Amino acid sequence: MKPILALSTCWNSFRHQDGYAMLQEIAALGFTHAELSHGIRIVLVPGILKAVEEGIIQISSTHNFCPLPAGVTQAAPNLFEPSQQDPRERDQWLRHTKRSVDFAAQVKARVLVLHLGSVKFWLFPPGQKIQAYLKKRPEAEPGSDSSYQAVLRKACEKLRQRMGPHWKAVNTNLAQLASYAKSRGVALGCENREKFEELPVDDDFPALFEALGPDSAAGYWHDTGHADIKRALGLLDHRAHLARNADKLLGFHLHDVSATGKDHQPIGAGRIDFNMVSEFWRPHHLLTLELSPRVSAEDVSVSKSRIEALLARRFG
Repeated sequence: MKPILALSTCWNSFRHQDGYAMLQEIAALGFTHAELSHGIRIVLVPGILKAVEEGIIQISSTHNFCPLPAGVTQAAPNLFEPSQQDPRERDQWLRHTKRSVDFAAQVKARVLVLHLGSVKFWLFPPGQKIQAYLKKRPEAEPGSDSSYQAVLRKACEKLRQRMGPHWKAVNTNLAQLASYAKSRGVALGCENREKFEELPVDDDFPALFEALGPDSAAGYWHDTGHADIKRALGLLDHRAHLARNADKLLGFHLHDVSATGKDHQPIGAGRIDFNMVSEFWRPHHLLTLELSPRVSAEDVSVSKSRIEALLARRFG
C-alpha cells in the first residue's frame, strides 16, 4: 500500500463547461484520482457525477467550497470565514461547508480541505511591514538579519494581541463542523496557509487538534508551497513543522516555489526539497499535485513522474 496521487482540478477547471470532460482530461494524463478544488462551478457538477459513476476517475479529496455557492463563478475558498466576528458570516461558512461535506460524501472523497479564516486588521496589517522590509532590502537573510527579526517579532506580537476572538470563533465552528463531517464519513483537512494574517498560526495546529479531541474528524493538511513561503519569511522550519504535525497528517498539496517566491510551480522547478517532504509520507496519505493553470500538460506529467519516483523509493 502507498499514498494515492491525484491532480487538483485547479489546473483545468476554468477551461471547462463540462465536468465530465474536465475529469477525462485528468484521467488521460494517467491519474486514477483527482481533487475537486475550490473552483468547481455548479455547471460542472452533473458531468462530475457522471464521470465518477462511470469510473472514469475517483475523487480522493475536495476543497471547500465545493461546489461553489450559486452565482459564484470563480474560485472563492475564503468567500466566508469561520473566524469572523459577524455571526451571519460564520453561519454562512458553516452552512456552505456542510454542503461541501455532503458533496464530498456523494463523490466518495475521503477528505475535505479547509481554510480556517484570518485575523482582520482594518488599518496597517502587520504582514505589510514584513513585506515592505524585504522589498526594501531584498538581500536580507530572515534567519540572521537582526533588524528583520525585530520587525518579525513585533508583527507576531500584534497578530497575537488581536487574534483571540477570531481564534475562538474558529475553534467553535470547527468543532461543530467536525461532528457533522464525522457523521458523513468525511475527514476535514485543516490546511496551513501562506499569508501572515491567515489562521491557524503555524505553531497552533497541535493545540487545535488537542482541543478537538483524539476522535475528531479533523486532521492536518500540509501545503508544501505555503510552508516554503513561510520558511522564506523566517516563520517556520519546514522539516520541524512537518515533524510536529506528523501524527495528524491526512494529506499534502504538492507544488514547488520559484526562486522569486512564486508557488504552484511544477515539481522540481523550484527550491523545495521534496525528498525531505517524502520522508513524512505514509501509506494512508493523499498526495495532490496542486499546479497553476499556466503549467503545461507536459510539466504536469513531469511532476507526476517525479512524485512517482519518490513514491517508488519510499514504498517500493
